[in-house]
Amino acid sequence: MEYMRARIKVEGLVQGVGYRAYAAEIAARLGLNGWVRNLLDGSVEALLEGDEKMVQQAITACRIGPPRAKVEHISIDISRNDIPGTTPEFERFTIRY
Repeated sequence: MEYMRARIKVEGLVQGVGYRAYAAEIAARLGLNGWVRNLLDGSVEALLEGDEKMVQQAITACRIGPPRAKVEHISIDISRNDIPGTTPEFERFTIRY
């Protein structure tokens, strides 16, 4: 398993449409840790960490978003660490307020 961490910023109609709950559900389903939060500029930011394949699946889902969202742009900053025994910084995935 290759560990991966991705910080994403999602822009468009992503606040007030259930985007954070959607991201949290996806992350939980994929066994990822991290967080998601709204930013003052109207975007949503998330930190996803876990197995690289699962993080990539979450990013793909975040490009789409929930039904009422309209994702216009997504920025992704990825870091990898395949050192055996590497553990995530977070114990679960949370919605930050």
